[in-house]
Amino acid sequence: MDLKFIVREPENITPQTQLLVLLHGYGSNEEDLFSFRHDLPEDWIIASFRAPNNSDYDGYAWYDIDFNNADKFIDIDQAVDSMKQIMKSIENLKHHYNLETKTNIMGFSQGGILTYAMTLTYPEFFNKVACLSAYPEPKILKNIKGKKQIQHLRFFVSHGNEDAVIPLEWGRKAADFLYELGAFFTFREYMTGHGVNQKNYMDLMEFFKK
Repeated sequence: MDLKFIVREPENITPQTQLLVLLHGYGSNEEDLFSFRHDLPEDWIIASFRAPNNSDYDGYAWYDIDFNNADKFIDIDQAVDSMKQIMKSIENLKHHYNLETKTNIMGFSQGGILTYAMTLTYPEFFNKVACLSAYPEPKILKNIKGKKQIQHLRFFVSHGNEDAVIPLEWGRKAADFLYELGAFFTFREYMTGHGVNQKNYMDLMEFFKK
């Protein structure tokens, strides 16, 4: 089933038009990261997906989290199922707009965790990758491609140094992990909690524009 999404279309769309997919965090919705669209390249298609599962407090989740059980911090079946739905939805979007370009993707927190897994497993579909306040989850990182297959990817990784949800240490491990894989990435820490502050936001926009 296709995921619900909202989209901003540029005036002109050709097979070479860039697509940027946005994946929100746990308990949020498709409106969240979509607010970034005002500062993203005007000639790109910006599509923000809604996660398929309901979470507490009227939001949505890519998978359930059991905060009281470290082993259940990620519902693997739901995470894998969400990734399949995201990949299918991206494929359908590309088909709908007749795009020949690789997809750019940005994920925050839970959305970023899935972004790591999808881009490292299916790098041939992706181009620029932003993982915000997230980490690579070993339980869903299967069949990671080698250096040769991922060398075209460009990662922007950011983390708040006072993140109380996903520890900064996990973000730093992500940078080590990408380094060992031989991936091209920028890793930045910001004076903030589990979120994106002004400086982080400006650096992120710069990453997509250059």
